[in-house]
Amino acid sequence: MSKQLQNIVVLGGGAAGAGTALAIVNSSNFNPSTHRLILVTPRSFFVLLPAVIRASVTSEGDLEKRILMPYGDFLKGKGEVKVGKAVSFTSAEAGGEVTLESGEKLEYSVLVLALGSIWQGGALNIPDDETEAVESLKTWRANFQKATDIVLVGGGSVGIEYAGEILDFFPNKRVTLVHNQDNLLNNTYPERFRQAALARVRKTGTEVILGDRLEELEPSSVGTVRTKKGRTIHADLVIPTWGARPNTELVRKSLGSEALSLTGHVKVLPTLQLASHPRIFAVGDIIDWEEQKQAAKTSAHAGVAAPNVLAVATGASLTKEYKGSMEGISITIGRSAGVSYVGILWGIILGDWFTSFIKGKGLLIDMTRSHLGLPPPAL
Repeated sequence: MSKQLQNIVVLGGGAAGAGTALAIVNSSNFNPSTHRLILVTPRSFFVLLPAVIRASVTSEGDLEKRILMPYGDFLKGKGEVKVGKAVSFTSAEAGGEVTLESGEKLEYSVLVLALGSIWQGGALNIPDDETEAVESLKTWRANFQKATDIVLVGGGSVGIEYAGEILDFFPNKRVTLVHNQDNLLNNTYPERFRQAALARVRKTGTEVILGDRLEELEPSSVGTVRTKKGRTIHADLVIPTWGARPNTELVRKSLGSEALSLTGHVKVLPTLQLASHPRIFAVGDIIDWEEQKQAAKTSAHAGVAAPNVLAVATGASLTKEYKGSMEGISITIGRSAGVSYVGILWGIILGDWFTSFIKGKGLLIDMTRSHLGLPPPAL
């Protein structure tokens, strides 16, 4: 590696990767005459994942033109966006090397893993090619428009938001939401908020089945699915809406399974370094930290990782530690309804007006574009 220019490589261009890359190059401690930042991402565009739910249900607003955001020069000439897929990396005392699918090799002084999550089925599995991504959204819209009986499997925020979007745009369809717990969401949130979410989604006409699960996701020849407890549900479209899993196979392959927890998350120190690999950091959904995996938390991750990355790169002392983030969530139920929770004081619950104002109307599109400095959409 050139002694004059050392690479800081960030793998992953989602909220965590893009946000951390931006925080690094915007730091007063980043010196482009000694270090180069390279953001490696399989897509040439940033995906605003929370908005994909509505974009996969309706063509209203041409959302695909606004939520698939080309990176452009969002690093303002201080870094490079390289479209490619990492297939392995090494780790050594002075750094290591990332190998891309193309065969290209990138030496690094410091590596940041921001690999995100993998969704099983459904529209949230966005293809890497932009044309294919748009076609995928159009295909899912056609699926929803054609279906009469829609079953959503998983009653977390994704399932709730899908129910809300479908019945907002197609009020005559029948939607069933199946969740394997005794209430929606999970026990991160207080029971009274989970009850508020349940009441609000039922108000849309969604049938909610709790404490049960589907045996098969494919409808039978007569258009039904059966739950584990023996209940038969009419279905011509079944969508998995349970949580994602961490995208960490690359880490297991490169560093071994000891780098991962039993759930497949990357073990990190409070500095967000990997314990046995001080020149490697991890941020976003993949870290083994007891908190809900949300894009909203990635700014706090970047606020710790970026200064620590630069400290390692320049031989300075690390000063930042991650102490966790407040739990909060806004769950839209269509364009004008929803429920929100803010985990301060006694735990504040907010309803339709707040949730619609903060998220439902604009889907955080303009805020995200402004935060990351992404170029405006093409007209």
